Amino acid sequence: MSHAAESQQLERKLGPWMLWGLGVGYVISGMYFGWNLGLEQGGTLGLGVATLFIILMYLTFTFSYTELACAIPRAGGAFDYATKALGTDLGFLAGMAQVIEFVFAPPAIAAAIGAYFNLFLPDVPTLEIAIVAYILFTALNIYGVQAAASFELFITILAVVELLIFAGVTAPAFQWENLTHNALPHGWGGAFAAIPFAIWFFLAIEGVANVAEEAINPQRNILIGFGAAIVTLVVLAIITFLSSVGVAGWEAIVYPAAGAAASDSPLPLALGKLVGDSHLLYHLLIFIGLFGLVASFHGIILAAGRAVLEMGRAGFVPRTLGAVSPKFRTPANALMANMVIGIIALFTGKTGEIITIAVFGALTLYIVSLISLFVLRKKAPGMTRPFKVPFYPLSPAIGLVIACVAMVAVCYYNAMLAAIYAGIMVFSFFYYKVSTYHESVGDQPFFAQLLEEV
Repeated sequence: MSHAAESQQLERKLGPWMLWGLGVGYVISGMYFGWNLGLEQGGTLGLGVATLFIILMYLTFTFSYTELACAIPRAGGAFDYATKALGTDLGFLAGMAQVIEFVFAPPAIAAAIGAYFNLFLPDVPTLEIAIVAYILFTALNIYGVQAAASFELFITILAVVELLIFAGVTAPAFQWENLTHNALPHGWGGAFAAIPFAIWFFLAIEGVANVAEEAINPQRNILIGFGAAIVTLVVLAIITFLSSVGVAGWEAIVYPAAGAAASDSPLPLALGKLVGDSHLLYHLLIFIGLFGLVASFHGIILAAGRAVLEMGRAGFVPRTLGAVSPKFRTPANALMANMVIGIIALFTGKTGEIITIAVFGALTLYIVSLISLFVLRKKAPGMTRPFKVPFYPLSPAIGLVIACVAMVAVCYYNAMLAAIYAGIMVFSFFYYKVSTYHESVGDQPFFAQLLEEV
């Protein structure tokens, strides 16, 4: 490899523990806020059923995605897999969907960070806190992946421990009757409406694949880190759901008071029912809950930088975004561009809508990635696959069917946002076609390297 090419490579620093920390950290904020809004749509039974199907989708998807990540350990994730399997057009669409997911999820989390900090600093506007958080964690990611991943592992462990403490404190008050009261307030249609909030439990777990290029022995460590992360998250989601609702019913962790607007802070509401809002445990939950938000915010920023980096390498977005910082060996330009977009999104104040657009991106990524798995099994049977998804083809087929049903449901209940998402994708595709019109894809080093095994 030439010195110039080597200078554009990301540094391999991540072992299995750090990959586990990233995988859990990307997602864990979903345990602390947002998921309970699905209870308003579907009640305990509606959100519970939706969550069980989404768990099945994520289990089948994650192990399918692990096969792709181990076989093609590159920073672009779904973009690289779809390009290799389905060609550059669908590869672009998968890559753009991934970028939308990873760029639009952080503003929603940043808004929650601002709201949490505002409890301690009521004189400081939440928007200002969110912007400062964006600048600080973008700077940390630019500084270096090992420092970023080490920090992520530390705060993720704290956030996991706090969820277990919460479950232990609420366990004595748990009653099954609270799970069955008004369990399906809007009929089975509510279960479909609750799907985006069930997805929020696990959104962005696939970001582990985007650091494959920085993993030590990726074919082994991606499997260990990815697999351990999804198992951890499934257990935490079930525990958090049951222990929160079991305290006083689903209404108690959605509405702070009768007639009040829905809250996106279920754990403080549940704990407040038991110990009050002045107890040490209550304040500990809020403080460490902030770490859970920071873990996901920081982790998704890291994954977003890698996703945009690979799109820039291919020339599908401005090539300057595909440059690696010669000093820090990180995708500094991509990280800063993502920060600017995220801060602009923050100014809209539309947290729920931003989350839903991120979900559209995620579901598109899941569907195209699972199709890519089937195509590559047929198109490139001899490709080295250090890990193969169990129970093929049934397992990825189940994931694909659930993802398609979820996409239809989310579109149906969010028609305007679906139109906005489609508009972003169409405009981006037009830009891609115009910008690459005079280029021969087969002659570009990026695609030559990616496609040579097919």
